[in-house]
Amino acid sequence: MYAGAQVSLYPMADDFVGIILGALHALDPYRDALRIETDDISTLMVGPPEKLFPAMRDLFVAAAKGGTHCVLSACVSRGCPGEPDDPFCTPAIQVGAVGPLKERIEAARNAVVAAALTGQQAAAQFSHYPLGVGHHMDEIYGCIEFLKTSGVFDRPKNFCTKLRGDAGPVFATLEQAFLHFGAPPEGHVTLDVTVSANSPTKA
Repeated sequence: MYAGAQVSLYPMADDFVGIILGALHALDPYRDALRIETDDISTLMVGPPEKLFPAMRDLFVAAAKGGTHCVLSACVSRGCPGEPDDPFCTPAIQVGAVGPLKERIEAARNAVVAAALTGQQAAAQFSHYPLGVGHHMDEIYGCIEFLKTSGVFDRPKNFCTKLRGDAGPVFATLEQAFLHFGAPPEGHVTLDVTVSANSPTKA
């Protein structure tokens, strides 16, 4: 199953180049598991889907830990029919809408509870798109039910859901929404994600 993300960092600081280049070192521990390519617009990460969100979390925390207002923007996709099947992307865990919805909601909630704290507060908003699934609204409503009990749910917004809390559980919540709701393992799911830290406003 092909899975990956295009990720861009936006530190609101004069030294944005140094912050971005320094934060990219946080991806070094993941380079054996993910194919990582950086250009002048974004960083591509391709590989097992359960590795994507820990890598994005560590990249974001590294950029935000100095107190600079920092935003991460990501397009995350699994099961894209336009990409080649790649053994590099084979997940180590069961992925997709496998099993009863209520059991997946409970398992996702438990995974977030077990997420390690990073000490970095973050706010996030994201939209969940299960593509080519006839029962997609059931999956979306199930995901929303999970989000409301995740411990980092802030509020619904037009076209997206807002999360707030420590970056560890926030990224774990995004990961669970991506991995376990929306489509079976061979199905196509995308997330549109924006994460912010150290914002001068908290509305």
